[in-house]
Amino acid sequence: MLKPSNDAKKVVLAYSGGLDTSIILKWLQSTYGCEVVTFTADLGQGEELEPARKKAELLGIKPENIFIEDLREEFVRDYVFPMFRANAQYEGLYLLGTSIARPLISKKQIEIARKVGADAVCHGATGKGNDQVRFELSYYALEPDIKVIAPWREWDLSSRTALIDFAEKHQIPIAKDKRGESPFSTDANLLHTSSEGKVLEDPAQETPDYVYSRTVDPENAPDEPTYIEIDFERGDPVAIDGERLSPATLLAKLNDLGRVNGVGRLDLVENRFVGMKSRGMYETPGGTILYFAHRGIESITLDRGAAHLKDELMPKYAELIYNGFWFAPERELLQALIDKSQENVTGRVRMKLYKGNASVVGRESPYSLYDQELVTFEEGAVAYDHRDAAGFIKLNALRLRTLAKRRQKISRN
Repeated sequence: MLKPSNDAKKVVLAYSGGLDTSIILKWLQSTYGCEVVTFTADLGQGEELEPARKKAELLGIKPENIFIEDLREEFVRDYVFPMFRANAQYEGLYLLGTSIARPLISKKQIEIARKVGADAVCHGATGKGNDQVRFELSYYALEPDIKVIAPWREWDLSSRTALIDFAEKHQIPIAKDKRGESPFSTDANLLHTSSEGKVLEDPAQETPDYVYSRTVDPENAPDEPTYIEIDFERGDPVAIDGERLSPATLLAKLNDLGRVNGVGRLDLVENRFVGMKSRGMYETPGGTILYFAHRGIESITLDRGAAHLKDELMPKYAELIYNGFWFAPERELLQALIDKSQENVTGRVRMKLYKGNASVVGRESPYSLYDQELVTFEEGAVAYDHRDAAGFIKLNALRLRTLAKRRQKISRN
């Protein structure tokens, strides 16, 4: 157990190498006089991470205090795929691309803190957003006495000009494109890219074309559809067109297929956990394909009761992830139920990708509950007697008939 401390002596900083976290790094050194350990996670954001190492060294961080980890496989296998088994969507639309990355980053920060003997962790989330909650709930769930430093809630650098002045004063390199106000902010990982702020703040205005970075405009997508087949085992995708792939490689391939077909754009006004509404634009090409494909294989392998119960629980599960409760017991309990439901969710789904749409056009499974003889309109030797439906209907109508008789009695009086 890490010992609590009023003054941080050694801090593990979630470090991207960008201007903001570089300013935070120097601010930690000058404000707390502490030793800083940087942690940079490769979650498939598509950026070269070695510059983050060089930037940290330039700012005086010892090589042994710089941690850069490739977490792509762990991210998809242990976080994205379990979430997709639940078909999780926050407020019925958002596939939780940012939310699901935060617990993994937090877990690694705590692991590094234990390894190097740090007594504090630090994140660069603002005081208005959800990420501060997600990071800190995860920190405390894993290490209850850890000290958390949130610079955006502490410092007086309240403007872009103040940040630039601080950077110049402390000789922090500033790229030319970082000197002015950014037209919007982005967050990216292997599952999605999110954009918000500035040009996106007015929900009445359409998202400008230049904001999109991960998908082609559906209007400019190929005029011929793309067909693919996705194999599932126990609820997780394992192969595309018969080729078995690792979790991260599979999601990356789905991203490529979704990108060229304009799949996965979402313009959303959502309710933040901290109480305000925000407008964002999300691109989740591979995740969108995966979402519909998973529902497709579930449609023939899940019993009605199990499927409907999952759908009832999904909003709660999604809300827990959105609000930062990945490591909470209620999320783990729901996960156990969801994973139990996936025991026979195995088979193949055929998808059609066309101009922004991802549609299920075929599904098959060795554990299918679909019985063609039962549902056919043709007469056949099946274990279904049409006359049984009359009693079924009358029993279900009994309470409705009773209510109707009462209404008639009241109206007569």
